[in-house]
Amino acid sequence: MTDDQKEPQGKLSIRTLTMPADTNPAGDIFGGWVMSQMDIAGSLHAVEHVRSRVVTVAVDSMTFVKPVKVGDVVCCYTEIVRVGRTSITVNVEAWALRNALGTREKVTEARFIYVKLGEDGRPAEIQNTDIKPDTDHKED
Repeated sequence: MTDDQKEPQGKLSIRTLTMPADTNPAGDIFGGWVMSQMDIAGSLHAVEHVRSRVVTVAVDSMTFVKPVKVGDVVCCYTEIVRVGRTSITVNVEAWALRNALGTREKVTEARFIYVKLGEDGRPAEIQNTDIKPDTDHKED
């Protein structure tokens, strides 16, 4: 992860205001809360892309480089990096807008892997007709 990155990569998928109820005993926002927001953002992008229900199957290498504070707006940017037979991989970056409107800093990023599910709840193959036509993707 490049912590000196100046601009987010991908599209803005979700923005959420942090609240006191989301803090750990040190007063920072729980890392799990940030991860949850990232998972929501990534799954929204994956669902939009494959036009079907997806489930999270893995998260790859997440490192927090800056804390998130109460009053920050957490912005999650998503970018599809791989489309496989039944899975879709989404890179998710989390950025914090300090004091709701101030400085923007990257706080973490990770790759989330989702699997498309069919109506029976089992993994389903991603067909070309499932894929949103105006989005770039990489095939196996």
